[in-house]
Amino acid sequence: MKTMQYTIRGISKKMDNVAREQAQEYKKSLNAQLLSALAKGLGISDENVRFHDLDDLSGSWVEDDAFNDVIAAFDTVDKDLWK
Repeated sequence: MKTMQYTIRGISKKMDNVAREQAQEYKKSLNAQLLSALAKGLGISDENVRFHDLDDLSGSWVEDDAFNDVIAAFDTVDKDLWK
């Protein structure tokens, strides 16, 4: 596979700092970390992504009889619609 080389301009100090911190954290070269981040951003990474944006909802369900009564209508089938 032929590889390409790019020059990317306009890298902010914040992006540089984060990239360098991640490279150290994952024990990768800066180039390897940037390639990994680019692949993830493009949606072509082989790494499994685990999202944590709903973690605070996990285990927070509270039983609510009023809700259950209202939602029960969705458990019925209107036989006239399915003829």
